[in-house]
Amino acid sequence: MFTGLVTAVGTVHRVTPADGGLQLVIDSPYRGLSQGESIAVDGACLTIETSRSGRFRVHVITTSLARTAFGGYAAGRRVNLERALRASDRLGGHLVQGHVDGVGTVRSVTAKADATVIDLDVPPAVADVSVLLGSIALDGVSLTVNAIPRRDVIQVSLIPFTLQHTTLGERRPGDRVHLEGDTIGKYVRQLAGAHFNDTQGR
Repeated sequence: MFTGLVTAVGTVHRVTPADGGLQLVIDSPYRGLSQGESIAVDGACLTIETSRSGRFRVHVITTSLARTAFGGYAAGRRVNLERALRASDRLGGHLVQGHVDGVGTVRSVTAKADATVIDLDVPPAVADVSVLLGSIALDGVSLTVNAIPRRDVIQVSLIPFTLQHTTLGERRPGDRVHLEGDTIGKYVRQLAGAHFNDTQGR
């Protein structure tokens, strides 16, 4: 479990095909990472295979490649990082599982007086659980849904701190990004859908 509060930005050192998936070697400022530890890389929960001072390796399996943008990553790409939440930690963002629900595309980036507004084309799995002023994770960053211009477009607003401490300030129109919809919204959709189908069948 994560919070969507990025604690470091790493850099992809190497990308290697492996067993139908990918191995990513990432340079990071973290110290004390352990083998088997979970870590969110651009919002996707991955398991650390090996770690040494300043660098760790993770494996992206075939099914994860199918629902993320990792297949297009290359050496030199900067990535958002977050270590797994501890029971004693503050929940400053929102509950993020590290399960990417789909890949969105940046539609527009607009600079405002005190923020940067990004409009995103989102897949149905994310659109269906998104509500105005609800939560969404974009490349692992906990954000608030600022507006929903239409059903398949979600708008978020980024403050200067977020732009300075994550990779979101580098995003441009056409860029693909990892999206995780609101966890509570996903459960509500599932339970309500099952109830609706049950009552319709009576």
